[in-house]
Amino acid sequence: MPKKLGKRTDQRMAMLKNQVSELLWYGEISTTVDRAKSVRSLAEKYITIAMRAYKDDVKVTKTITETNAKRERVKSTVEVTNDGPKKLAARRRLMAELVDLKEIKGEKESKSAYKARIKDVKHPLIEKMFKEYAPKYDARKEELGQGGGYTRIIKTGVRRGDAAETCVLKLI
Repeated sequence: MPKKLGKRTDQRMAMLKNQVSELLWYGEISTTVDRAKSVRSLAEKYITIAMRAYKDDVKVTKTITETNAKRERVKSTVEVTNDGPKKLAARRRLMAELVDLKEIKGEKESKSAYKARIKDVKHPLIEKMFKEYAPKYDARKEELGQGGGYTRIIKTGVRRGDAAETCVLKLI
């Protein structure tokens, strides 16, 4: 039976959704041990979903019709890579389950450079799941011959005030 963490179901699920998103975005979070165990369970499920579907791409040729300065129609063909059915379903599920975090502007990055960098990325956390974590953990799975175990809980002692046992939850 899952832990209730002292919250109603809707509040608990919202909290876990936020913490899983933060873990996947930053790579580590600091929280209580009971919350970390619940977050770990969800995070590993989401990484597995991304791993199973990240290779499902379909190449499509699109014809684009443009009007030039002389009001002539110009056709050009462009080859585009779209998500296959498995990857699309996985992407939609992850989008429903995770909080979509914004890309962070660099300290010395200009506003125009930041906008150019994030122009094509509509959902940065989901893209990170498919482009960074899924290939990394799939290679790890092939190398070690095991799935799962993508996170590590490191206990850090007790919290002052309520003596709750705290820990750092990290992606390996």
